[in-house]
Amino acid sequence: MTALAVSNATLWVVVIVLAIALLAVVRQLGVLHERIAPVGALMLAGGLKIGESAPRMEVEDIDGRACAIGAARADERSTLLVFVSPTCPVCKALLPVLKSSRGAEAGWLDIVLASDGELATQREFVRVQRLGDFPYVVSAPLGMAYQVSRLPFAALIDAQGILRARGIVNSREHLESLFEAKRLGFASIQSYFESAAAERAA
Repeated sequence: MTALAVSNATLWVVVIVLAIALLAVVRQLGVLHERIAPVGALMLAGGLKIGESAPRMEVEDIDGRACAIGAARADERSTLLVFVSPTCPVCKALLPVLKSSRGAEAGWLDIVLASDGELATQREFVRVQRLGDFPYVVSAPLGMAYQVSRLPFAALIDAQGILRARGIVNSREHLESLFEAKRLGFASIQSYFESAAAERAA
């Protein structure tokens, strides 16, 4: 009986020590979560400046409908211009996120997809990926005007035709960081956290 009692007591001590250790680990994870800022869309050096007028272009979508990109809008809606490609695996992985965002942000945002290349290939891409609900523009000059060098790339333009956010978007977090940057009035979510850190240090 003495050996059993000692064994039970030892087990309880081990359980209590493990519980304390687990609580300490959970606390540290919480501290790390607070310190690590979320990763926003990757802004490349150079390129168009946030806060300036976006390039204004009159183009046609894949169905021949007129599409004014970068122009001021009387309906007060913003435009998210997303550059994709049929040969880009990351672009394909992002499409469900764009479809979800189209519904979630429908109250204030229109999403326009853009690409370049052979029209037949683009039409097949739209068909296979079921992108018929999106305006889909095929225009190399549009990509050059927005200085797109890597895909998938997004530019958020407000109702006044001002570029509010831009960057490479590889995930839902990257995409939503553009919306948050616009709401906060910063060029990127990283800029916001840098500004907040500088204010705390001052």
